[in-house]
Amino acid sequence: MPAKDQAQPTVAPVGQLDSMIDYNKAIEYWSGVEPTVNGVLGGYGETTSVPKADVVGSATFMRKLTPRLSVEEGKIKYGLDFGAGIGRVTRDFLHKQCDKVDLLEPVKSFVDQMEVELKSLKEKGKIGEIYQIPMQDWEPSEPNKYYLIWCQWCCGHLPDDAFLIWLDNCKKGLQENGLLVVKENNTSSDDDVFDEEDSSKTRSDKNFRRLFKQAGWKLIATERQKGVPKELYPIRMYALKPEN
Repeated sequence: MPAKDQAQPTVAPVGQLDSMIDYNKAIEYWSGVEPTVNGVLGGYGETTSVPKADVVGSATFMRKLTPRLSVEEGKIKYGLDFGAGIGRVTRDFLHKQCDKVDLLEPVKSFVDQMEVELKSLKEKGKIGEIYQIPMQDWEPSEPNKYYLIWCQWCCGHLPDDAFLIWLDNCKKGLQENGLLVVKENNTSSDDDVFDEEDSSKTRSDKNFRRLFKQAGWKLIATERQKGVPKELYPIRMYALKPEN
């Protein structure tokens, strides 16, 4: 979710910070959040500029990247929405980029609401599988399935080691000329910051780039989200392709 820049953040060496991440606490926190746009966006719902700015920013970013994408022969534009929440990103944006979308979300109340939010898209055949599992437990159901993997506001629940494993699994699931987009908050410094509220961390832009490189991904484009309140952490989109 979008998050406010902390005045007194919890900063520590990466290993120490990662040991503070508790997945069970995160699920407990999110299970207590109302399954609405306002809830999943941390209070920055439809009465604020955030939802619309987010969709416009993502769509603008993808328009610039479309010429560099192509569908593998014999396949469709299959998308995957990580940390899908109640399905907002798929409902408002991702279904327009893809022929069909799978969604992954571990919180049951969000998945239940997703069925409501995506009912019309499901009836049109635009929705594929809905995986109610943690992103660290995901492995592609078949190799080279996805034209576009979209991961937004959920990577902070993975320590760096688990994030690297997840990046490797994304390679296995991506079509030959497919694309991975990570859209996440950045800290305002070169340090990662721990958030006690939902037991996650916010990575620096520097650390994201280091991890992408370490995992063998090529950063082909990046852009900062515009039009969101100044008190929020910077939000950045990273478009990635495997180096090999």
